[in-house]
Amino acid sequence: MELRGKGAYGAVYRARDATGTNTVALKLALHARDERFAREAELLSRIHHPAVPRLRASGLWQPGNGPPHPYLAMDWVEGAPLYEWASEHRPSSRQVMSLLARLARALEATHAAGGLHRDVKGHNVLVRESDGLTFLMDFGSSHYVGAATQTSSPFPPGTPAYRSPEAWRFVAAADGGSPPPYAPGPADDLFALGVTAYRLITGRYPPATHPEVAESRYWHTEGARAPAASDDNVRCVPELSQWVSRMLAPDARRRGTARELAEALEHLAARSGKEADLPLSPEGASRADEAPPWNGRSIPYRARRTRWPWVAIIGLGGPLVVSLGWRPRAGAAVEFARGPPLVSAEATDGGTIAVGDSVFAAPVATTQTPSAWSAISLDLPPRPFPGQTRPDSSGRCPRKVHVPIQGGCWVKLAVDPKDCAEDGYVYKGDCYLPAYPSTRPATSSPAHCPVSH
Repeated sequence: MELRGKGAYGAVYRARDATGTNTVALKLALHARDERFAREAELLSRIHHPAVPRLRASGLWQPGNGPPHPYLAMDWVEGAPLYEWASEHRPSSRQVMSLLARLARALEATHAAGGLHRDVKGHNVLVRESDGLTFLMDFGSSHYVGAATQTSSPFPPGTPAYRSPEAWRFVAAADGGSPPPYAPGPADDLFALGVTAYRLITGRYPPATHPEVAESRYWHTEGARAPAASDDNVRCVPELSQWVSRMLAPDARRRGTARELAEALEHLAARSGKEADLPLSPEGASRADEAPPWNGRSIPYRARRTRWPWVAIIGLGGPLVVSLGWRPRAGAAVEFARGPPLVSAEATDGGTIAVGDSVFAAPVATTQTPSAWSAISLDLPPRPFPGQTRPDSSGRCPRKVHVPIQGGCWVKLAVDPKDCAEDGYVYKGDCYLPAYPSTRPATSSPAHCPVSH
């Protein structure tokens, strides 16, 4: 029916199923060899929860010529990303308790299926326009027990601002050379949900966990305690603040489980007094308009009692936009279904990840009816693909036929750019293919632990 968003790794369409009666989100891979789609489809098929869009179908789309491209079809959710929704609707502590409880239930179902989301954050949470219910979106970075290894980096996919302090400590403790891959667990998902909750309540991130940022000492010193959202926004009721602090506990063992969190927040939402109905931002306050600038960038509203500077950590992938709620207009700035004008996720959600979210980038406003072919014909992405061969420290690729471009090694094809399709990418008027090592790392992981990347 229409193209809603596309980026370096995939495109999302609003589509109808074969009966013509059901609207679905059709997520199409731009790379014919993208194995992430099969992993995402397998985990989604195991999760049955109303806060996770249902997988309708998955398979391979065969273009007119060339290799097939994987796709997923999921329930369509029309709405706005969490932080943008909050800017317009000014939720109360009680409303935040309810929406966090629903997200915790989605994580409970994911963990019970042997899976991990691995990129929980505001731009991966959609609030449905019709009823205000939240949905946990984009399992492109997910993993489950027994899934194949796809990258060999020290960290699994994820957004730096949401990464747990124990993940950084693990990598930092490695004795030289290439550190062993960090093994995330359910506690990492809960920490990321805590960062999401903290930003939702206060309008900014908690202190950065990255050890190279000065304020990270907050997390990595003996006796460290989690920050309190009520210290940065006095309108947040203490009970909600306490549970957000628990999700952000520097000691992963103190975070508990998604089920415990959901039960507690459901109980609080039902039993809290009238103070829980006070909006978390004052009437008339615009989180984008009233905030002071930081490095030339507008920060959301926050209460006056503050302790740390806001820090944006830019990630490895391209800018993310949750693409299941767009209403593009030709020749105009794209807006959320409900909410303020679109801005880059790198400016709003702590950077993006290397693989999962970079399936999506800025949505496309076009005067022409988009086709599947228009999704395949993309310019060369700004960053290398996961596993792609990269230049050495001198900027040279390992083989003479390789061309170093934008951090990756590429093979130039002797074809006209207009014929550069399927696996090809256009750069400065020429067609290129990504170069991969001749030997690849192992593609399986221990079946007892969901740690592979």
